[in-house]
Parts: sequence; C-alpha cells; structure tokens
Amino acid sequence: MLFRIIYNGCILSKMSIEYLSKSIEDTKDIGKQLSKSGHRVFVFEGELGSGKTTLIQGFAEGLGVKNITSPTFILMNKYPIKNKKNFCHFDFYRIKNKEEAMFAKEVIFDENNIVCIEWPVKETLPKNVVKIKMEVINECKRKIIIDYGK
Repeated sequence: MLFRIIYNGCILSKMSIEYLSKSIEDTKDIGKQLSKSGHRVFVFEGELGSGKTTLIQGFAEGLGVKNITSPTFILMNKYPIKNKKNFCHFDFYRIKNKEEAMFAKEVIFDENNIVCIEWPVKETLPKNVVKIKMEVINECKRKIIIDYGK
C-alpha cells in the first residue's frame, strides 16, 4: 500500500513500498506496476541472481517491450516505445571505474528516455531517481524495496 501525505501540493513524507515476491511471475508483475509509476529513471541494486533483470523484464513488458535481455556485455540496450520515447536498459556490472560509465549520462538525462540501470554509477544519475533494492530470501522468494524518494 502506498501512502502520501500532501499539504499545499508538497509531499511531506518519504514514500517507499516493500513487496515480497514469491515467484518469477510475481517479480515481473511488480515490474509492470513500476513501469506505470510515471517516473523516468530507476536504479536497481542487489546481489547477483536477486532478480534485477527479471523485474526489468516485467517493467519493459509494461511499456510494451517484449523479450529483453540484460546488456551485461554491451552495457546498454535501447528499445523504441510509444510517443517517440525510448526504453533504455543499462547494466554497469562490468564497469571498472566511473569514467567508463560517463557515456551513459547523456542518454540517462534525456527526457525522451525511460531508463533502468542495474549496478548504477552515482555520477551518471540525476537527482530524482527511484531506487529499487532486491534481496534474496530463498530460492523462490525476493524482498523488493522501492524507494520513490521525496
């Protein structure tokens, strides 16, 4: 459940939500919901195998993009979506230093792109990002914490 406290148009409380995913399907459904949030830049953190790419696959499906794969070796995949926008998926797992990720800054800051970033590099991010933390509970279950910030 999401709660917002709004006074004179200002959000007074920090908003976050926690999910318990019990399956790959649950994780993808959470991703689909997340894609409808109206936010533009999302960062994903969690250990290898925690389900970041699975969540992003659901996110992409929510935008109408099917069959995405993680860009682990090529760093970025870009998919056209409606309204002349793009869905951009970054994976910075193999980045050795922040300079290697700086190519992405222009894409990330472009208002025509909806962006998901696995293993984010802080220096490439705008101020307003949605942070998603994924934790492995067991083989099938994942805790997903989505922090919308202020």
